[in-house]
This record gives sequence, structure tokens and C-alpha cells, in this order.
Amino acid sequence: MAQTLQKQGDTFALILDEALLQALNINADTPLNVEVSNGSLIVTPTQTDISEAEALDALARLRPHYKRMLENLAK
Repeated sequence: MAQTLQKQGDTFALILDEALLQALNINADTPLNVEVSNGSLIVTPTQTDISEAEALDALARLRPHYKRMLENLAK
């Protein structure tokens, strides 16, 4: 399937049609891994074994411990 990039402001976007989204079982909210290998762009759904609630709970527990580091990274 040939696709072309579309200009979106100062960047470019690859538009995925509904049939492709259904074939991959993904939607607009699905996190994706994007990598380049041997000159090819590889896009795969991110596999997570934890729920969003579990991830938010872990973040809430880690944030106080790494607060200063995170603030420095944000600068």
C-alpha cells in the first residue's frame, strides 16, 4: 500500500485510513512505537501489561522520590 506524507504545520504526518486501523486493531488513542530499521519505518502498537490506573499509581509513588531530578530535566 503506497502512502504519502501530508504537511501539518512544520511537520509531516502519515495518515492511516480506517481499514488499516481496523486491520491493526488500533485507534487514535493507541500508543505506538516508531523505529527505523534498515531504511524502513516500523510502527507497532505498544504492548503494555498494566492498566492505566496501575501506571498512574506507580507514577504517583515515584514522583516524590524523583521530584528534583524531574524538575531539572524539565528545564
